[in-house]
Amino acid sequence: MSRKGGLGRGLSALIPTGDEQVEDSAAGLHNLAVSTVYANALQPRKAFDEETLEGLVESIRELGVLQPILVRQTESGFEIIAGERRWRAAKRAGLPSIPAVVRRVDDVSSLEQALVENLHRQDLNALEEAGAYQQLIEDFGLTQEQIAKRVGKSRSAVANHLRLFQLSPAVQKLVAEGLVSAGHAKALLAHPDRAYQETVAKRVVTESLSVREVEQLVKERLDLEAGLGAPSEGPSEKAQPSSDPERKLRPPGILELEELLASYLETRVGVSMTAKRGKVTVEFANLEDLERIYRRIIE
Repeated sequence: MSRKGGLGRGLSALIPTGDEQVEDSAAGLHNLAVSTVYANALQPRKAFDEETLEGLVESIRELGVLQPILVRQTESGFEIIAGERRWRAAKRAGLPSIPAVVRRVDDVSSLEQALVENLHRQDLNALEEAGAYQQLIEDFGLTQEQIAKRVGKSRSAVANHLRLFQLSPAVQKLVAEGLVSAGHAKALLAHPDRAYQETVAKRVVTESLSVREVEQLVKERLDLEAGLGAPSEGPSEKAQPSSDPERKLRPPGILELEELLASYLETRVGVSMTAKRGKVTVEFANLEDLERIYRRIIE
């Protein structure tokens, strides 16, 4: 059975069939030899699900590539900006050529477009997304605010993803494998002890703890370490108040101030007080985030 054209008459009519060599000035829709196309080294996605990829291969064998990939021309051929899964599937399906839109873009735009497509089509896991943000910061000098505008997210969302790198490698691996969610990871970051983070992360996997339960465990642990209560034996048990007057709960005003500061600075803030002095702790993801907090303070 002959392979069906996947693009339909209207769109396929725009493709110059057999046009494997595209002049540098010829941006637009083309039919490129699969062998002239190569993967984007800046692609944020490092792993592709084999089952869904094989499903796409079967679809392409039957229907062809329904949507052109996005590429840019280089000295080596055509580098993929977006659509690597379609290209990989087309190669496996044995297609000699693939429809592609050729654009002239720099490295920053290339990575941005690859990231945005992945976010809109097949979500990156939280660590892959954080890695792409970190790459934009380190390799191209973008700020968190600039990244947020380009990917259509809030600056705090970008900052929260970057904070995932503060987790221990063992917990990061669980996040990457989808065994611990980004919400669980954010709750774990409230405690600075990586060993404790790993202990609770393992309980998330073995006991299917909810994000709320992890938040409760971390809060009770922090209260215990601050001398405010007893440890919990499980996620459903609440810390029992102590009769020791030195271990009384903090005044509501302090808790409210913590929330106000955290909201204004868009990060976690801790306030502690004794009879003679107080202390404010402000968390930050990296030096760029610290500079953002500084500028917010002096506004």
